Amino acid sequence: MIFGKRSAPLSGSVTHIIVGLGNPDRKYENTRHNAGFIALDALAEKYGVSVNRLKYKSYCASTEISGKKVLLMKPQTYMNNSGEAVVEAMNFYKVPPENVVIIFDDISLNVGNVRVRRKGSDGGQKGMRSIIYLSGKDTFPRVKIGIGQKPEGWDLADWVLSRFTENEKKTIDESAKKAVGAVELILEGNIDKAMSLYN
Repeated sequence: MIFGKRSAPLSGSVTHIIVGLGNPDRKYENTRHNAGFIALDALAEKYGVSVNRLKYKSYCASTEISGKKVLLMKPQTYMNNSGEAVVEAMNFYKVPPENVVIIFDDISLNVGNVRVRRKGSDGGQKGMRSIIYLSGKDTFPRVKIGIGQKPEGWDLADWVLSRFTENEKKTIDESAKKAVGAVELILEGNIDKAMSLYN
């Protein structure tokens, strides 16, 4: 297990899971669909852990955030099959959906906008769709990061797999910091505060 530089190894089992959605493979780095990976990397960096342990079809790390024992996950199943990884980890640790925070991209939000939700539908996001379908639940708290609407004439797949411009990347990096703050509040049990602060 990989543990935070400032934290002792976790005693007891994981109680919460934080998942950043994206696509593995270097060619997808910094694409719009990988906003969840970008935010999870920011979270890992803040807590001094490396998300590089391969388990549950994901790169993982364990740490403590807001007093909770947390597993950080970057599924390596490709976006559309994210549920395979998430549900496997949930089943292993017996973590309910309410304790699994999903961070992912949203084309209905302007680039960099952050939206926190307690639960809900997949909103057309296929990674979230896979998680809801395979778990049979939609009660996952989620942090959505806006990647901008598809421009006219673009194919949706081409748009979400396109790279951020240099200016957009700076905006997304700031959004990743907001996502980290939102996750911390959710883990503290303050999801209402997270929604009022970041939505």
